[in-house]
Amino acid sequence: MAVNAELQQYGIAHTDKKCTVDASPAKLVEMAVERGEGTLTSTGCLAVLTGAYTGRSPEDRFIVDTPDVHDNIAWGKVNKPMAQAAYEKIREEVVAYLSERRVFMVHGIAGADRRFSRKVLAVCELATQALFVHQMLVRPTEEERAEFGMADFVVLAAPRLKLDPAEYGTHSECAVVINFQERMILVVGTQYNGEIKKAIFSTMNYLLPVENNVLPMHCSCNMNPRSHGTTVFFGLSGTGKTTLSAAEGRMLIGDDEHGWADDVVFNIEGGCYAKTINITPETEPQIVGAVRFGAVCENVIIDQETRVADYFDDSVTENGRVAYPVDFIPNAVKAGFAKRMPDVVIFLTADAFGVLPPVSKLSTQAAMYHFITGFTSKVAGTERGIKEPQPTFSSLFGEPFMPLDAGVYAKMLGERIERGGTRVYLVNTGWTGGPYGVGSRMKLDYTRKMVEACQSGIIDECDFVHDERFNVEVPTECPEVPSELLNPKSTWADGDAYEKAADELARMFQDNAATRHPNMDPDVKAAGPRPLG
Repeated sequence: MAVNAELQQYGIAHTDKKCTVDASPAKLVEMAVERGEGTLTSTGCLAVLTGAYTGRSPEDRFIVDTPDVHDNIAWGKVNKPMAQAAYEKIREEVVAYLSERRVFMVHGIAGADRRFSRKVLAVCELATQALFVHQMLVRPTEEERAEFGMADFVVLAAPRLKLDPAEYGTHSECAVVINFQERMILVVGTQYNGEIKKAIFSTMNYLLPVENNVLPMHCSCNMNPRSHGTTVFFGLSGTGKTTLSAAEGRMLIGDDEHGWADDVVFNIEGGCYAKTINITPETEPQIVGAVRFGAVCENVIIDQETRVADYFDDSVTENGRVAYPVDFIPNAVKAGFAKRMPDVVIFLTADAFGVLPPVSKLSTQAAMYHFITGFTSKVAGTERGIKEPQPTFSSLFGEPFMPLDAGVYAKMLGERIERGGTRVYLVNTGWTGGPYGVGSRMKLDYTRKMVEACQSGIIDECDFVHDERFNVEVPTECPEVPSELLNPKSTWADGDAYEKAADELARMFQDNAATRHPNMDPDVKAAGPRPLG
């Protein structure tokens, strides 16, 4: 039996008998069930439990501090450095571990526009991981597969290998390590597939700006099938990117990761990774319809007799997920890109204070400000330990995945907004009528109507008033949305309590800008919120 020459380059001396290469989804599902990794649901989806890690573990993510990236990376609490020697010790352990086990190899592509794409090889311990990678990356054509050659980046995934922090210098038994010099990603000790996805995304978020002058974005994107006008939705997990981009009457380009070049906006992925909590055929018809054979459901409770999924059961986590190819969505743009600048950018924020307007219009400078600061509330389940919404500032609406300084990405965004005449809006999908625990979450139907009005431009025909505190333009009306909802203060029972809470949030904006972004451009800084009291 021949030794797999590709694996041998990385020290894994496997024969073909111990290595499954580019298996079909059907074969991977079959092997996953046979190996006890998961079970089939009533709709044919593969359901898996990921153990202790049901969300990302930010404290366990590292970037190897090599000379080629040392001066470019924005080192800190998010981009934590790892010494080359420590990385090599972990890599050797991972290679030795995988060498003793059957592995699953997947060749994929990150970037639907091949001018800016990277070839990715994933070597996985589990068949379920291989299925996830196959469905989430752009799938090579037969010609591309035949001419794949050396991968631009390699992922080694060993979820059942547990590291001793005392021996390896890690934060826990889990580690996600990116080495740009060796072009390798290690995902160790966690079965949560989102770590693989986000590690590849983080890698592209460094390579695209540095090597291609392309703005990488943590966003969803859809397109008008008639005008081909595109909308980009920025937002952290739980703010509605997937839900709002998978809309009737629009064509989905992608739900989470994109690049914005001079003449195109393109999907970095080939799949979607949607939250499943509380979804129904009425509220999320496209996502529910995608939960079928070939999809991977994570941490969703399944009735053992009927095999029916209970999307309202959060006993494992609120961060239940389903991964599926983007073409499982009926109106997906199969090419994965639109050859034009985005017409509309929408920043989604889940305001747990309940004081931001549900929709407002931003200038270019205000857009750059909100892009840099990235205010939202982390919602339960997306990270370990998050049990209820927590107000937070996450630069670029995706700070955990952005290796460069926030100002680099913001400047690129501002230049593209100006060049393309792109309209920008801030949409609050969080609370209204009071803060979390008092008010209620914004109704999805109303949010959809506001988004549709922004996309069509109808909202720009309405009258606007300037909100002095939050420094945004607020419409006084919006088709099919109650006018009183547009003024957040009018939804509160206690107007004085609103003023106090609104000033508190405005002050948080100012403090965050002063402490975390002291070098922010003065014109951009002036476009941000300011307390009135």
